[in-house]
Amino acid sequence: MKRSLAAAAALILLPVWAATAVASPALASAGDTGARAQKLAEAASPAMLAAMQRDLGLAADQARARIARDDKGSHLDARLRKTLGSAYAGGWLTDDANTLVVAVTTKAAAGRVKAAGAQAKLVARSGAELDAAKADLDRAAAKAPAASVPGWYVDVTTNSVVVLAKGGTSAARTFVRASGADASAVRVVSTTESPRTLYDVRGGDAFYMGGGRCSVGFSVSGGFVTAGHCGTAGTSTQGYNQVSQGTFQASSFPGNDYAWVATNSNWTPQPWVNNYSGGNVTVTGSSEAAVGASICRSGSTTGWHCGSIQAKNQTVNYSQGSVSGLTRTNVCAEPGDSGGSWLSGQQAQGVTSGGSGNCTSGGTTYFQPVNEILSAYGLTLRTDSGGGGGGSCSGYESTYNGSVSYHSSSYQPNGSYYYSSSSGTHRACLHGPSGTDFDLYLQKWNGSSWVDVAGSYSSSSDESITYSGTSGYYRYDVYAYSGSGSYTLGMTTP
Repeated sequence: MKRSLAAAAALILLPVWAATAVASPALASAGDTGARAQKLAEAASPAMLAAMQRDLGLAADQARARIARDDKGSHLDARLRKTLGSAYAGGWLTDDANTLVVAVTTKAAAGRVKAAGAQAKLVARSGAELDAAKADLDRAAAKAPAASVPGWYVDVTTNSVVVLAKGGTSAARTFVRASGADASAVRVVSTTESPRTLYDVRGGDAFYMGGGRCSVGFSVSGGFVTAGHCGTAGTSTQGYNQVSQGTFQASSFPGNDYAWVATNSNWTPQPWVNNYSGGNVTVTGSSEAAVGASICRSGSTTGWHCGSIQAKNQTVNYSQGSVSGLTRTNVCAEPGDSGGSWLSGQQAQGVTSGGSGNCTSGGTTYFQPVNEILSAYGLTLRTDSGGGGGGSCSGYESTYNGSVSYHSSSYQPNGSYYYSSSSGTHRACLHGPSGTDFDLYLQKWNGSSWVDVAGSYSSSSDESITYSGTSGYYRYDVYAYSGSGSYTLGMTTP
C-alpha cells in the first residue's frame, strides 16, 4: 500500500535528483528566458506537480526544475527555428530536458546552433522535406486501412517520417507506395497501437439500446446510472453518437426503477449534466433536497426543464407493475427522457422514472432518488473533486470533520470506531485541502489489532472507498501522505 512504499520511493528518487538536478550551461544561461521559466515553475499548480510526481517519478522540487528546463529549451528551439530558416530540421529535448538537440542540414547552421547553446546534429533532410513527405501520405489517407496502419508522423530525432504498421508491414508499405511519398524518407515501424476516439459520459445525454433510447442519469466510477426500465442486465448500449458504449450490469424494475451501465474504454464518466444551452452543470454531491425545493431535469428528448419537489416516497402504479420510493415533481418530461438527471443546484437528486402529461401542456414526473441507487450497487458518484472523493462529501449517512498533520493518522468516527451488525456495503468519501495528498483506509478489528481491509490512495486530496464486508468493528484511517490540514469524511454503513 502507499504508506509502506513511501520510504522506498524516497530512497529511489534522491539519487535520480542528484544526477539530474544541475542544468547544463546551455539551458541555464538564457537570461530573461531563464527568469520567465523560473516564474512559470513557481506558478505550477499543485495538481500539475502531483501528476508529475505520480507519472514521472519526480519529487515536487524536481518537477518545478523540470518545468523550468522544459520552458527554456522550448523557447530556445522556437528561436532557432526562426533564425535557421530552411536549414532547420527539427529540435528536441533529451529525456532529462538538460539538453536541446537541433537537427540542421548545413555545417554553418550547426555552428549557429552551438553558439546559441544547443547541441547540433547534421542530417540529410530539412524539416520542409519531411513535412512534404508527410503531406503526400496525408493526401492518400483514404488508402490506409485503419486496422493495419494506425497512423504516421514526422520523427525529427531520426530525420524521417514514421508509418506505423500493425499485424505485419505489407499493408503499410503498399500505402506508402500508393501515396507517392519519397520512400527514402519513410520508415515503417511495427506497433501494437489501436487508436480509438474517446467520449465523455454526461448526464442528460442520449444513449441507445437496440431500437430504444433513454438518457444518462449521472456518471459514477466506471459508468453511469439510469432508469431500470431502460434495460436489463446484459443489454448493450451505444452512446449519443451510436458508438459502442457499455453494458447494463444490473437493473431493477418494477419495485424499483434503477440500473447502472459499465462503460467501455472509449468513454470517460464526467461529473457533468448537459444543460442543453451549450454548457454543463457540474455535479458536486448528492445532498437530498426538501419537499418544496426547486429542481431541474435534463433529458435527451426535451432538454432542460425545472419545477419543484411536491412529495417523496410515492408509489406509482405503472402498467408493468408498481414502483415505490419515488419523488413527485411538477416538472414535465416525455418519452426518451427516462433515466435522465435531476439536480437541485449542483446536487444530484435522481433519475427520471416516468410521469404523465408532456412539455407542451405540462405534467407530473417522478424520479428515483440517486442515493438509493448508489447504495444498492455500491457505486461512487463522479463529482468535480477529480479524485473520485465527492467534493464536499455530501449525500452520505454521516459526515465528520477533522484535521491531520503530515505523515500522521486521524481516525473516524470521532477518534473511535463503529459496529456493523450485518454484512453489507461500507461507503466513504474523503475531501481534503487542495494541494495535499490525503489517503483513506478502512480498518477492521481482527480480535487483537486493526487491519486495513480497503484503501484509496491516489495523489489527490480526495479519496473514496466502497467495501463489502461482514459484521464486525470498523474505523476509517485518514492518513496525510503529503501536507496537512482539515478534511471532511462522509460515510454510510450497512
